[in-house]
Amino acid sequence: MTTFDERENAFENKFAHDEELRFKAEARRNKLLGLWAAGLLGKAGDEAAAYAKEVVVSDFEEAGDEDVFRKVAGDLGDRADEVTIRAKMFELMEEAKRQIMNEA
Repeated sequence: MTTFDERENAFENKFAHDEELRFKAEARRNKLLGLWAAGLLGKAGDEAAAYAKEVVVSDFEEAGDEDVFRKVAGDLGDRADEVTIRAKMFELMEEAKRQIMNEA
């Protein structure tokens, strides 16, 4: 194997690893967002966990974060505005990344 091939494989492996971490972080963020929203909706325990799972599943509707935002914003109604929800999504993404990195 040439040096070029080794470098190519290393880049491919890094890309695959980074994508896996991104996927895990987004799923974790969505779960945390679901638990946050569940609290605003007055849900607790198993009901909150089930709602968080619904939020995670909603991310598979389309690429990007808009499907998750629409789900949570629609369910919360006037309990939280767009700016609050998007800020919470950003904050929880950072928290999710920290949690994932601490597990590694």
